[in-house]
Amino acid sequence: MAIKHLKTSEFQAAVSAAPVAMVDFWASWCGPCKMLSPVVEEIAQQFEGKALVGKVNVDEEPDLARQFGVMSIPTVVFLKNGVEFDRKVGVMPGQVFVDILNKNL
Repeated sequence: MAIKHLKTSEFQAAVSAAPVAMVDFWASWCGPCKMLSPVVEEIAQQFEGKALVGKVNVDEEPDLARQFGVMSIPTVVFLKNGVEFDRKVGVMPGQVFVDILNKNL
């Protein structure tokens, strides 16, 4: 399964069902988002079965981007039981995201 591409209609159920979720808000035209994408894919494989790793295309799901106050992309939001507990904006080393997931599993 690896990365789950999330739509507004399924978002809350998907993140609430996972012990921890990491959601990348991105767009196809965003250069930094393209740089971060392989990092997110690798993390999705590493945490398969342990955490939900999802992506939300802000152009296709503007309501979700608004709901989370996403002003810049990429923005990676971390949720536990469906509630945001951390976020990172911009391209960062994968270890930053891995450490957050490991601390909260």
